[in-house]
Amino acid sequence: MEVASLTATYAGKFGLMVIALLAFGIVFFGILLIASLFKGRRGEKLQVVAFLGPALLLLTIGLVYPALRTIFESLKDGQGTSFVGLDNYVTIFTNSDQLIVIRNTAMWVVLVPLFATGFGLLYAILVDRTRIEALAKGLVFLPMAISLVGASIIWKFMYDYRPETRPQIGLLNGIMAKLGVGTHQFLLDDPQNTIFLIVVMVWIQAGFAMTVLSAAIKAIPDDIIEAARLDGVQGFGMFRFITLPSIRGSVVVVVTTIAIGVLKVFDIVRTMTGGQFKTSVVANEFYNQTFRYDNQGLGAALAVVLFLLVVPIIIYNVRQLRRAENR
Repeated sequence: MEVASLTATYAGKFGLMVIALLAFGIVFFGILLIASLFKGRRGEKLQVVAFLGPALLLLTIGLVYPALRTIFESLKDGQGTSFVGLDNYVTIFTNSDQLIVIRNTAMWVVLVPLFATGFGLLYAILVDRTRIEALAKGLVFLPMAISLVGASIIWKFMYDYRPETRPQIGLLNGIMAKLGVGTHQFLLDDPQNTIFLIVVMVWIQAGFAMTVLSAAIKAIPDDIIEAARLDGVQGFGMFRFITLPSIRGSVVVVVTTIAIGVLKVFDIVRTMTGGQFKTSVVANEFYNQTFRYDNQGLGAALAVVLFLLVVPIIIYNVRQLRRAENR
């Protein structure tokens, strides 16, 4: 009976997949057929509408409507039954627990892009045109292939603490115990525990920064480098006056991309501490308020705040890309 039930379940899922593919094919064929019936300038406009219409409709249903609905819900109380105006937003910026969440998020946004980009850039310069360049870059980029949850579990073992009477299985505490300097509960003390969580994200994102910035460094024309050397520019001067100005656009893209990802960080905090010990961030607090404490209004307000924090970074990034294209 169990085998028959599983077979029926998989058959049903496969049937739904086939129906979805057929529906997609029919819609796509219909769009092409409609677009082919119109010619000239008017026809081109209709073709644009025919191709963009379904995508805009899906964006409206899947993105615009949920965003407006979230803003609407953020003006209600915890049960979503009555309007409370901006009370939820006032709570976010006045309640002591919520202020800790905002503080932690600010620490993540400032420190992760700064150190990940800095380490990535330094590493890219150090291994550029060396014999082991490919191997060295591969080792640093490897953490990017690990999921955030997987990386969090790895580092949770790194930070693991046991009473001094028991063997230490955490790498860092094991080393400290061997050296006789005592052990430490890395994930308990505030605000140092947030710093130790940030290290995990820096470890992951440094490979991304290194890859992008290394490509940008290699794209610097050799003529510029040779001219600078003939003028006596060496060492730090080469980096300050030639390398950094030449890759400024890439640095901006890396910093803003990492910052956007950091604002939405959830996996690391959720896996390593669950937001306890004053380590919660906006994304994790949104999850807690919505699904654990059933405070729909405050959860929606946190989601809106998260969205408002991301928007300026995206706008700045787009402007920088347009400036780079117009040069």
